[in-house]
Amino acid sequence: MKQQANLIRAGQVIEHDGRRWTVLKQQIITPGKGGAFIQVEMRDLKTGNKTNERWRTADTVERLMTEDKEFTYSYTDGTNLVLMDPETFEQTMIPADILGDGVAFLQDNMTVNVKLVEGDPVAMDLPPHVTLEIVEADPVVKGQTASSSYKPAKLSNGVKTMVPPFIEAGERIVVRTDDSSYVERAKG
Repeated sequence: MKQQANLIRAGQVIEHDGRRWTVLKQQIITPGKGGAFIQVEMRDLKTGNKTNERWRTADTVERLMTEDKEFTYSYTDGTNLVLMDPETFEQTMIPADILGDGVAFLQDNMTVNVKLVEGDPVAMDLPPHVTLEIVEADPVVKGQTASSSYKPAKLSNGVKTMVPPFIEAGERIVVRTDDSSYVERAKG
């Protein structure tokens, strides 16, 4: 299906130069002179290589239609993620690099959404938020008590994030899976 380049969004799968790419990021750039263009960071589905491509906003690209299917994450086996189909209980193996840095947020029995093109997995979405424990948090620096000043902390999955000064090691917090940013203290 053809679509204008300015309609490209992260998570879509496009065909370019005879290869399939998953869109990671897109940005419309309007230079002072000339027409606007869109810069797209994308990953080759076969090789995993990343590249940046630019199109004029009026250019068209071939968008591949994806089918969404929910799976339950079971475990990681080397470089593959083992997922279970909740309807048939069949196990499927998907390369872990399809998830990129988000693989750190996988939790046992987590429901994930896999995008398929002609039955092949091309992308995977995590739930928007996960609850994790803080294993390290810097002490509050005296005088840095303004609500806008965040301090570095390390989560139980090894990911570093910034948290408000009142958050201490041992607390559980909710974080966004797309950018590992603090959302709120976990309830209960």
